[in-house]
Amino acid sequence: MGWVNLEKVVFGFFVLLAATLNFGFFLGDMTNPQVHNIVELYAAVVVNIIATILKFGDRTQVGAVHLATSLVADIQLIAAAVVWILITGGSGADVAGHQMASIVSLSGGALLANLVSVVLLVSETISFRRR
Repeated sequence: MGWVNLEKVVFGFFVLLAATLNFGFFLGDMTNPQVHNIVELYAAVVVNIIATILKFGDRTQVGAVHLATSLVADIQLIAAAVVWILITGGSGADVAGHQMASIVSLSGGALLANLVSVVLLVSETISFRRR
């Protein structure tokens, strides 16, 4: 048994943290702004961008799919944050239920991309152990 590959640990950490932060924001009534926190959305954006940066440089086919899923999640989460900012004018004003549903829907698309990334990570880990 050897030392743990720190690069893989950091990579896995950010992939899973991105998915869990996104899930935390997504969870709850889509039309109820009180159960969706803007800070959690911003945290999901930042962590997803870090996960994307970590995925650059992997020249394998699985690495390319990891990068693609991360880019999709980034775009959707950034779009959700931009919509929130445009709705409130950056003032922290209230968001109507139908507007929140749009924001949460965008984060749901990102969540799906994050889940694909997690499945890839787990399947890659399982197949590596079998070699």
